[in-house]
Amino acid sequence: MTPSLGKALVLLGLGIAILGAFLWLGGGSLLSWFGRLPGDVRVERPGFRLYAPIASMLLLSLLVSLIMWLVRRLGS
Repeated sequence: MTPSLGKALVLLGLGIAILGAFLWLGGGSLLSWFGRLPGDVRVERPGFRLYAPIASMLLLSLLVSLIMWLVRRLGS
């Protein structure tokens, strides 16, 4: 294992811990809109329920891609 991979894993772990603490301490109310965007599909009928968070997952994918791009750009 290379030292840079170890450093990246530690930073990832710290980031997840900080995000978890933020949500645990009540910051989750700031993210209450997530999952309720206009492009999220919700169909509810008797005996059937479908929820497809299309817009939310696109936004999440864009955010993760941006973070990974920044990590690669700053890491080299």
